[in-house]
Amino acid sequence: MALTFALGVQALQLDKLSKKQSGRSLERDPNGTEFLWAIEDVYEGQNFFDRWTFFSHEDPEHGQVNYVNASTAFADGLAYVTEGNRVIMKVDNTTSVAEGTNRNSIRIQSNASYNTSLIILDVNHAPYGCGVWPAFWTVGPDWPFNGEIDILEGVSLNYQNQITWHTGPECLLTPSSNYTGTLVGNLNCDTNVSSNAGCGIIDKSAASYGPYFDLQGGGVYAMMWDETGISVWNFYRAAIPVEIAQGGSPRPDMWGLPAAQLSPEGCDIFGSFMNQSIIFDITLCGVWAGNAYPSSCPGTCATQVMDPANFVNASWDVNFVRVYSKQVAVGKSSSSGRRAVHDSDLPYLLLGGMLVIALIAY
Repeated sequence: MALTFALGVQALQLDKLSKKQSGRSLERDPNGTEFLWAIEDVYEGQNFFDRWTFFSHEDPEHGQVNYVNASTAFADGLAYVTEGNRVIMKVDNTTSVAEGTNRNSIRIQSNASYNTSLIILDVNHAPYGCGVWPAFWTVGPDWPFNGEIDILEGVSLNYQNQITWHTGPECLLTPSSNYTGTLVGNLNCDTNVSSNAGCGIIDKSAASYGPYFDLQGGGVYAMMWDETGISVWNFYRAAIPVEIAQGGSPRPDMWGLPAAQLSPEGCDIFGSFMNQSIIFDITLCGVWAGNAYPSSCPGTCATQVMDPANFVNASWDVNFVRVYSKQVAVGKSSSSGRRAVHDSDLPYLLLGGMLVIALIAY
């Protein structure tokens, strides 16, 4: 009954809002086609893990972790949802292990895969700590030829997020004024170049990763993949765009410059990336965090893994992941094959998204 009443109130409020602002929900692509971003999938609440697969094989990044299966993760408290619907995924921080022994951790992958899309992560806390290497990323089934997009990634005590693309041949990152971040150095995204370094951009924000990001309550990461390129934004908690906070149709065209962008000028965006699944993971040491273990951290990366107290901050605390797809306005053809929508559809599309979110939480 309470759910019905709440949804009724939301519907009335949304109807008023959308009648006043429905025109503002539409964007235009470079060809002048009007569209909006409509919810395709929502991952949140008590059912969060229902549509993910736990990866329980050897770590491809050669980290000192045992990625555990779902039953072990739930039994050992490495993956769970709180009463407040916060999704927790963590490294084992209670068990001491011998030097050179792996520590239990989590890696999950969405069962669904996506093409042209807008993916939004709302996270209260992202993992960090000496030797810790977390990532929120997407990847295609035929790596590297279907591409990889590292949306949120860092190691140890870094405080700036690094966005990276890994591809097959003939994909280049173009230096540009269309993003605010700083080039890492390598412009060739081909995994066969520079030992699979990919092509990357470092977020200019000194609180886009690590303890400073978490101290301000986390925030939102958004990755948009369409004909304009692949763009990534980061918003700290107090600056999250209102339409994201309220569950409406996102407006990336009003968010300002992204932190990073891979432009179609140097890369075939749809040929180099396709059928992307979403992944959360936390590895330890490995080819990046191990090789770049900072002198400001104690001992070696291998000895760091032994003590569970070193991993109290090695956890994900997630509010939701939302995936949006383009809905083309009436009278315009859709290259994605999705149906066109009328302005009169907007209240129902937005309400439908809110219903999906509310029912999943319920």
